[in-house]
Amino acid sequence: MRLRNVKNAKEIVNNSPFVITDPMAYQGRYNKDIFHNSNPIHLEIGMGKGNFLIDKATKNPQINFIGLEKYESVLCRALEKLTDTTLPNLKIICTDAINLDKIFAHEIDVIYLNFSDPWPKKRHAKRRLTSHVFLPIYDKVFKDCKVIIQKTDNISLFESSIVSLSTYGYTIEDISLDLHSTSIENSLTEYESKFVKQGIKINYLKARKK
Repeated sequence: MRLRNVKNAKEIVNNSPFVITDPMAYQGRYNKDIFHNSNPIHLEIGMGKGNFLIDKATKNPQINFIGLEKYESVLCRALEKLTDTTLPNLKIICTDAINLDKIFAHEIDVIYLNFSDPWPKKRHAKRRLTSHVFLPIYDKVFKDCKVIIQKTDNISLFESSIVSLSTYGYTIEDISLDLHSTSIENSLTEYESKFVKQGIKINYLKARKK
């Protein structure tokens, strides 16, 4: 959900050392010019307030993480958590996911879709991040093998994602209707923490396409 009325949000975002303000300028060169290494790059689309991504980057220094978030006002909340923090393997981009293929060129190893907007109305189905609109875009940003990891509390979105991914040639490698009853390694998002406290079960899948 978009947070409104964050004073100087644009200035805060643009002045952060974690934010890439001209992401299209580095297309195809993120390892070389941004991270200065050859480590795999994992991308979270819709990073929200950053809990998931910050935890992942902290626990996995051997992986480069990029968070994508559309709204500057939301990003401000994530950047607050990064004050006085050094995480050289974490960067953030403020843009819409529809622009992904203009930002990356075959350099992403894993995409995370955590609690994405379910767009429940049929006429909005193409806006879902696992729809026929976005899957071809992901093809252009993935390096070799394509891996998508999704978490959602919305069973309708989960079901439609399984159909979309399978139809598009992905194999569902791992799946659970109750993630927190499994031993799958997991970093929590802000929404997820609230849902778990409310007893809401989390749906999880890991899909791969060669």
